[in-house]
Amino acid sequence: MYIEHTLSDFRTEEHIHFPGEHGSYSYYRVEKQNTPIARVREAMAMQLGVTPSAVVFPIFKDIAPAGVHYASVRKQGPAHFQGQGFVAHCVQQGPRALRMKDLNGNRFTITVRHLSKTEVSALKSTMQTLATSGLPNYYDDRRFDSLTGEGFIGKAILKGNAEKTVRFYLAEPMRGDSKSLREFKSLVKSHWGQWGYLLHQAPRPSNFRSVITYLKDHPHDYAKATNRIRDHRLSAYLLTYQCWVWNRVLARYLEKKTSIAADIKIAGTRFPLPTPGQQEKSLRKLTIELPRLTSHYQGDIADAVQAVLKKEEMTLSDFNVRLVQRVCLTKDQRSAWFAPVNVIVGEPVVDANAPKYWAVPVKFTLPPRHYATLVMKTAAARIGTTIEIT
Repeated sequence: MYIEHTLSDFRTEEHIHFPGEHGSYSYYRVEKQNTPIARVREAMAMQLGVTPSAVVFPIFKDIAPAGVHYASVRKQGPAHFQGQGFVAHCVQQGPRALRMKDLNGNRFTITVRHLSKTEVSALKSTMQTLATSGLPNYYDDRRFDSLTGEGFIGKAILKGNAEKTVRFYLAEPMRGDSKSLREFKSLVKSHWGQWGYLLHQAPRPSNFRSVITYLKDHPHDYAKATNRIRDHRLSAYLLTYQCWVWNRVLARYLEKKTSIAADIKIAGTRFPLPTPGQQEKSLRKLTIELPRLTSHYQGDIADAVQAVLKKEEMTLSDFNVRLVQRVCLTKDQRSAWFAPVNVIVGEPVVDANAPKYWAVPVKFTLPPRHYATLVMKTAAARIGTTIEIT
């Protein structure tokens, strides 16, 4: 089984609740194709005659290569306009900018390919089972784009290791890095300390230049160099590590409290899946805090946190940002369990990419910050196979 992360095979549509019908803001339904939201926002701003920051998307992150998103701008804009890779329609006016809390969820349409006849039948029944019984609410691969072969930069920040943080940032390839960025980081690793040379090789424009410029004049002041990294990146790195620990805590809890039927791989690590019917009522009610200095855990969750932190060689006291300024850890809690809703498995057709196999469209809706890829991985594991997402 596999899913191609392409225009035709992976689409999403935001479901939104508008905060009102009258006001100075224009709300746009934006259909994009294979164009990053950041680029769409810049093009929309240019055509609307405003700064890019004035065009607000509730979630400024690409979930799929194609789909429908919503944006707001404080002006009476045109009813319709388009640019490279997007079409925007004004659907109504409103009293304020759209916010994440206005999103009700995302509707996914995914084509699953390379299925045998047996797998076609199993996929349909398994998706219905997931809609009824649910699955663990792990953060999936996209959350861990900053993971390197040496670990998490967020962990280095929490440990107060400034030199390691700077090395991670400048020289360690991360899962989400482009090919060109990986090549640059390889150059940094082989010429570490040659800051004048590396400054001329650094991408233009980029925050790497700011960090390297500081190191050129202060070659051993890694603490202040760390603070030259942009705040939003530092916050993202910290949150990524918080989410990793959260995943491990949920996994530990499930291993101790349920029987395990299968597992899935997230960022190269196996995470357990309970046997369907295992304590689902209690799991649906369970929420777990992201780890912070002031987080409070009880009972079996406290035991799981202690075990995970021991393995990570961390304590809750370490979840207190001292190394960087103006940045703090995210305070949040997350449900341990969820289920896709409005699940529809379409009729199989011959897979155009592999005529001996079948392709099946699958549709379902998820709340914000939940992962369609996690649903499909779990479905594949329950069937007894794996799924590749390319």
